[in-house]
Amino acid sequence: MNYLIKQASILGGEPADVLIADGKIAQLGTIADAGDAQVIDATDLVLLPGLVDTHTHLREPGREDAETVETGSQAAARGGYTAVHAMANSTPVADTAGVVEQVYELGRKAGWVDVRPVGAVTVGLAGKQLSEIGAMADSRAAVKMFSDDGICVFDPLLMRRALEYVKAFDGVIAQHAQEPRLTEGAQMNEGEVSSILGMPGWPAVAEESIIARDVLLAEHVGARLHICHVSTAGSVEIIRWAKARGIQVTAEVTPHHLLLTDEKVRTYDPVFKVNPPLRREEDVMALRAGVADGTIDVIGTDHAPHPSEAKDCEWGAAAMGMTGLETALSIVQHTLVDTGLMGWADVARITSEVPAQMVRPRRRPGPPDRRGRAGQPHPGGSGSPLDRRPGSHGHQGPQLAVRRHGAARIGARHLLPRARHRARWPAGNPEVDQCLREHFSRSSGRSSRSSLP
Repeated sequence: MNYLIKQASILGGEPADVLIADGKIAQLGTIADAGDAQVIDATDLVLLPGLVDTHTHLREPGREDAETVETGSQAAARGGYTAVHAMANSTPVADTAGVVEQVYELGRKAGWVDVRPVGAVTVGLAGKQLSEIGAMADSRAAVKMFSDDGICVFDPLLMRRALEYVKAFDGVIAQHAQEPRLTEGAQMNEGEVSSILGMPGWPAVAEESIIARDVLLAEHVGARLHICHVSTAGSVEIIRWAKARGIQVTAEVTPHHLLLTDEKVRTYDPVFKVNPPLRREEDVMALRAGVADGTIDVIGTDHAPHPSEAKDCEWGAAAMGMTGLETALSIVQHTLVDTGLMGWADVARITSEVPAQMVRPRRRPGPPDRRGRAGQPHPGGSGSPLDRRPGSHGHQGPQLAVRRHGAARIGARHLLPRARHRARWPAGNPEVDQCLREHFSRSSGRSSRSSLP
């Protein structure tokens, strides 16, 4: 199917027409006749390249009750993503060439987006022995990023060896920065709110100490390090210092850490139980500033679906994590664009260009992938753009709306209205909390109980 997108503001710039033919951008400019192409009126819409997520949990194999590669891919496509990186904490763990190739093939079969497996750093995520890193890198999945996400690689010698190993093929180790002894039994951010609620606190230093250690290890080895889901102001400062020293470190932040604070925990709603925990307002502001000044490189959704019973329970028994693929761009718009911190070209950089470059696999012989790489729209480039209306919270583009897996809905209703095929929210960007109240009231009959920052 060919598409003619009329009068789209490319990366927030001047309006232009874009012709997509056979999955590629065939022509830019003023296009009078595009034959039988389907015409999409993009007046007052922003055109972005397809988004790339460096941090997604697709759960398959083993936890299909929470998500599958297909349903997660559908959620990604609906949120504007054309590539996602599936974390290794499946059952069995993606610590061998066989498992990562299985996930890769499941993604190809689903066909919604590129699914790039992330290999485990250690066998079974146990933190005792390095996994088959070389075999996964040489597999059909061409794994380039390795992570024990969900669990910290806390042994410094093992972390050093992993960095040394991936350096040989320009791979990257993505660290879940959490000192385990400092977070035993922790339920939320350590601070004023945790003291009032009487919940065991999760100190910021548990994250910051691991980041400080690992950037020094990366400097010593000369390897690439990526920090997952940065959540504290102190972490931003450490990463900023490391980059000033020339250390090869990149970092990501989740949409929910850009939007929500630990004040949400006062509701005792388990949807807000995440790892790392929601932090203070000061941390949220520091994270936004870190994205704006380039200290934080990319947005990683940490999309983490669970079965309903793992969230529809009391706080202490609830699983950690929330979904994010379908709401990520709305939150980025609200927290970074609408606040004046970034423009749409910057959004394309942190959600598409940089993450695509950071984890691009080595080229393999054979036919090209069905999906193009994200980046600046140009003739011959990928035909997977995303249209977005400034001040709205919906999507419109060549990709059709799809049905989601039921478990993937957990959390989205508490953040922003879920992504729609057509932009239907009025211009002017009404307060997010009002959107939340209206949408949540329609979907469940309850009202929200806290203001968003």
